[in-house]
Amino acid sequence: MVRTIAVLDDEEDILELLRTYLTRAGFKVTALGEPEKFLKTVAKEPPDLILLDLMLPGTDGLEICRYLKNRPETASVPIIMLTARSQEADRVTGLELGADDYVTKPFSLRELEARIKAVLRRQQATAA
Repeated sequence: MVRTIAVLDDEEDILELLRTYLTRAGFKVTALGEPEKFLKTVAKEPPDLILLDLMLPGTDGLEICRYLKNRPETASVPIIMLTARSQEADRVTGLELGADDYVTKPFSLRELEARIKAVLRRQQATAA
């Protein structure tokens, strides 16, 4: 079964990099740069995992995380925050709001892939 990943990031080069790398790694990837369109997409078809940037135009990734975790259709979808914000307070807040992991930019694609697989394994183990 192909696992699905939804990515929200306002940097087009990051979206393309993640779309290409994760597709080659065997995932089905939906990569979007507009928060409103992203929220509609994941509500209609919840992915297996979300990669979420924090610094977005017009909104904050922390607010999007809170929103997703309070919606029945997306509450159980694991979220990995992928952001340039590296302060301890940002990491702690993200994890307290329900993120399952927190990766700072710049990041290693191999490490991100390993973290994605680890989060999906944990989710599968708790669902069993």
